[in-house]
Amino acid sequence: MPRDLYVIGNWKMYKTAREAAGYVEELEPKVQGCQAKIYLAVPYTSIASAARSAKNTPITIGAQNMNDAREGAFTGEIAALMLKEAGAEFVLLGHSERRKIFGESSEFVHKKTVRALQEGLQPIVCVGEDLEERESGRTEEVLKHQLEKSLSGIPAEDALKIILAYEPVWAIGTGKTATPKIAQEAHAFCRSCLADLFGKKVAGQISILYGGSVKPESAGPLAAQKDIDGVLVGGASLDPHTFAEIALNCEKPT
Repeated sequence: MPRDLYVIGNWKMYKTAREAAGYVEELEPKVQGCQAKIYLAVPYTSIASAARSAKNTPITIGAQNMNDAREGAFTGEIAALMLKEAGAEFVLLGHSERRKIFGESSEFVHKKTVRALQEGLQPIVCVGEDLEERESGRTEEVLKHQLEKSLSGIPAEDALKIILAYEPVWAIGTGKTATPKIAQEAHAFCRSCLADLFGKKVAGQISILYGGSVKPESAGPLAAQKDIDGVLVGGASLDPHTFAEIALNCEKPT
């Protein structure tokens, strides 16, 4: 059974609600007939307007983070139920910026993943090594630890609802993209870890995306790899024309 193919844009801290609505309206005709599913992770304040603009289109709107609690005295935080009510259908969890800048652990990512599944949000769980870890030969050790701590104990039937994103931290915002061969090797290792956690059959059905300075010219060669099921796009997703190019180039060989 072929896995779903995804192109996910992560806007980070860019675009107002008005800008988000205009972006979706501009993007929609450009991605008609695209092989991949088109997701946009937008700022909290832009979710409602983007979701309204994306209604009855092939574009799905989601969030970039959430708290692990259902509700509570957590000033400045946001809950899954709030995201859903605003129109979000998925949420990014464990992005490298959350891990590095805000000190989020894989244990915390695990709690968030469980909460997202409970509340009906699709989790997109991010893992990846930094430059020092790669150069010291610890890539597989780091990925295995992050995957085990982020996903252990989740029932196999729930694991099928998760998307995994491999994002080598050394390639994010640096202009350096892992070669398709390097990316494929990391994705194959991630899938073997998923097989240890959930069994080979389930692992074979989970989509794993590549994220790290994705450009229109690199999307196709990456998606052509056996274990790469799409891309997570950062800066290049801010322009609807460039993002549409990436989406159209992201196809599996027939």
